[in-house]
Amino acid sequence: MSGYTTYTRSAINTTVVGLALWAGLYLLLTGRGERFNVGGYLLRLSPYMWGLYGISFCIGLSVIGAAWGIFISGSSILGGAVRTPRIATKNLISIIFCEVVAIYGVIMAIVFSAKIAAVNSEDGFSASDYYTGYALFWGGLAVGLANLICGVAVGITGSNAAVADAHDQQLFVKILVIEIFGSVIGLFGLIVGLLVTGKAEDFAGIV
Repeated sequence: MSGYTTYTRSAINTTVVGLALWAGLYLLLTGRGERFNVGGYLLRLSPYMWGLYGISFCIGLSVIGAAWGIFISGSSILGGAVRTPRIATKNLISIIFCEVVAIYGVIMAIVFSAKIAAVNSEDGFSASDYYTGYALFWGGLAVGLANLICGVAVGITGSNAAVADAHDQQLFVKILVIEIFGSVIGLFGLIVGLLVTGKAEDFAGIV
């Protein structure tokens, strides 16, 4: 089964690469290579799309990371509490750390959405609008990915903390320190998002 999966994946990758090379050579040899214009394609897309995608990634990936972490740590807490009931209440701090990850995403999504405003100009978007759209996209993606990784890290560490606490309660505080350092990853992502979008202005259009 593993060999069949590897063969299928290799065939799909080869087909995609072959089609991409064929399309590129066709455009190049027929004198229409200018159609492969990444910059022109990006400029044809609305900066609103980039901004809204960034906000969606920010809150969506953050919530996924929090849910994933709660799933990992919560299952270990419930399983360990069957044999050692005393760990159930104390290890709920791991669930709180995971939930904070989602709160980071919600806060940053609110901050980013404040920069989106309606443009009444019929002349299109200004360079500042495109910068704001790109900044919101990459800032939101950075925050979302950081919170996704943070949620998984906190969930795995919290799961191990529950198991270790069930075995020896003196190990809980030691692993909790590691869990705290893992939760700081989400805060780093929040700071990066603020730095990326710090100079982005509200949408104004061409005045």
